[in-house]
Amino acid sequence: MASEFKHLVLVKFKDGVVVEDILKGMEKLVSEMDIVKSFVWGEDKESHEMLRQGFTHAFLMTFNSKEDHTAFVSHPNHVEFSASFSNAIEKAVLLDFPAVAVKPPAA
Repeated sequence: MASEFKHLVLVKFKDGVVVEDILKGMEKLVSEMDIVKSFVWGEDKESHEMLRQGFTHAFLMTFNSKEDHTAFVSHPNHVEFSASFSNAIEKAVLLDFPAVAVKPPAA
């Protein structure tokens, strides 16, 4: 059985960026694309600054397959959003990986 494919992005936004506008844009993007199986995001509230290394937000998308992720990345809507997203961030870490389910979600 093929495993799900995850797209994880950690970001530090530039000073002065209206983060809510970026979040609305991202939520609009994923809501319009059925290829995204699930999408969650969060803002760090608990970590010590030293451990956070300046990153404040995490975004996690789940796809049914690597092929779905590849289609998402090359989709014109994603390409357009990525340009504005890139301009808003000071630094980012991206990890794209097949998920290894050690403890799957309860049914």
